[in-house]
Amino acid sequence: MPRRLGASLRVVAATVVLVVSLGAGTAVAVPPPPPNPSDDQLDSTRAKANAQATQVGRLTNQVAQAEARLMELQADVELKMEDANKALVDLQTAQGEAAQAKADAEAAKAAADSASQAIDDAREDLDEFAAGSYRQGSTIGSMSAYLGAKSPEDLLARAELLNAVAGSELDVLDDLEVARTDKANKDSAARAALDLANEKEAQAQSAKEAADAATAAARQAQQDGAAQAQRIEAQKASAESQLIAAQSAVSGLESQRKRYQDWLAAKQREDALKAQQAAESAGGGGGGRPVAAPSSGSARSVINRALSQLGVPYAWGGGNAYGPTRGIRDGGVADMYGDYNKIGFDCSGLMIYAFAAAGYRLPHYSGYQAHAGRRVPLSQKAPGDMLFWASGGRIHHVALYIGNGQMVEAPHSGARVRIASVRYGGIVPYATRML
Repeated sequence: MPRRLGASLRVVAATVVLVVSLGAGTAVAVPPPPPNPSDDQLDSTRAKANAQATQVGRLTNQVAQAEARLMELQADVELKMEDANKALVDLQTAQGEAAQAKADAEAAKAAADSASQAIDDAREDLDEFAAGSYRQGSTIGSMSAYLGAKSPEDLLARAELLNAVAGSELDVLDDLEVARTDKANKDSAARAALDLANEKEAQAQSAKEAADAATAAARQAQQDGAAQAQRIEAQKASAESQLIAAQSAVSGLESQRKRYQDWLAAKQREDALKAQQAAESAGGGGGGRPVAAPSSGSARSVINRALSQLGVPYAWGGGNAYGPTRGIRDGGVADMYGDYNKIGFDCSGLMIYAFAAAGYRLPHYSGYQAHAGRRVPLSQKAPGDMLFWASGGRIHHVALYIGNGQMVEAPHSGARVRIASVRYGGIVPYATRML
């Protein structure tokens, strides 16, 4: 028989056998079983897996500690940057008060100088009047006044008039003396206010310099910790790689045993799966987790306004009631990220923009924002409340709670406005409610 014809007949025969088998309703042939490892092999693999799991656990703890340290460093940087924010606000306020006090002092001095000049002029007129009276032995001009009189009554009237003029000069002089004293007192009070304003300005300037120094220290700490952060990331990557390796080792022969057992119970599992699928198809799907709604229309407006800025860059010092603005220099970490060249928000700037939707004007400092409304226990937080984080008892970050354990925030330099799960590490035990 030719080779090609024999091969064709074998294919036909095999096809006939397969069709007959399927058509007769007999069981489909089970594939060959997978390898079945022995109990000794399984025990050895488990021992190695346990040892590897111990190693992975140790590395996992190191990663957790490293991440906690990174969070502490980040909180410290944010705290110092917020100190700089506060110092800048206080300095601007003090400078405004000093400028107003200086203007008041200059106005009071000008008024006092004017009063003194008027007194000098009146006194000069009075001296001239007295000298003339002395030279004529009577009231100045009395001889010419009397010579022109037409009757005794006219003469008497002119004498009274001249005496009245002399008396009015003295009265005016007294009034001007009182005015000069009053102006001088106001001038003194204005200068005292100016001295106080200058003192406040000097104190605010000192606070700003201290904040700048703290920011510089934060930048130095950030630079010093850069190598450490890289090592932490490398350790984390190594831990994750070793974790994968450990999981592979654990699955090793046990996975083979499981596949062998699955092979033995293939028919039973297939029937159970079909029954389960049938039940699921008959039962339908389940529900989803509802999204929490804000407690009021104002809260909804505030949240929607904040969410409208998702993806906007973080910029230290950026943001006002009208939207994102160019960041400012801090002489430290923000400058390293070029925040002064970005249009965006910092954490407190985002709150200013969000709450402007409800007509609120918040200061550009999270420490002041924490006192801007009513405090409620953290467990009673509601959508639209502000959440705060502190280090050493001092607030350094703020975010807006939007419900379902989530918040919207401008996190830190190099990041963007985002939605995140509420972080409870370092969070203060209250929320601030404005609405």
